[in-house]
Amino acid sequence: MTALVSEVPAKKAKRPLWIAVVGLLLGAVALWGSSQLVWFAEFRDGGVRGTVLYTETGSQRAVALIPLALLALAGTAGLIATGGWPRRVLGVVLAVSGLAAVWIGVAGGSFSGFADGLPVAQMLGARGLAILGGILVTAGGLAAIKGAGRMPRLGAKYSAPGAKKKAAKDPETELWEALSDGEDPTATR
Repeated sequence: MTALVSEVPAKKAKRPLWIAVVGLLLGAVALWGSSQLVWFAEFRDGGVRGTVLYTETGSQRAVALIPLALLALAGTAGLIATGGWPRRVLGVVLAVSGLAAVWIGVAGGSFSGFADGLPVAQMLGARGLAILGGILVTAGGLAAIKGAGRMPRLGAKYSAPGAKKKAAKDPETELWEALSDGEDPTATR
């Protein structure tokens, strides 16, 4: 019975970490995928060739998409490895970078008035994917900020016992614990 009780809080403590990690990974994939799709297209005069379709991908038009995806990916590793205030600082950096990705997806985009024959669905999908990726990265960063103290940290179970803070105990409780351990609590007094 006590084994079940102790496992439940440990699982609940790990849950916010994995939610944040999955959100960051999905956000990184969405940002990278958005960078590979067409963001801009227009018909241009090609001289002898006539009118040609000119396109630019997200990595050409919005060059920050790939670095933001890499930041989210590196932030995932940092989120797992750190704890406490470094995890909160990393969460702030990730949340701001996610907001930047949302801004990139929204700013400068046209959502109507396209010429016939342009890959409109791909252009709108690319911007939508960038916005979704930014939202996921922002959510992962905010989850890291909120749950930094509760989330497990890499290598925490190998910490020195002296590193843990001892809670102030009642003197009578200490006497009873000493008796339970087979010691004479009155010998030192």
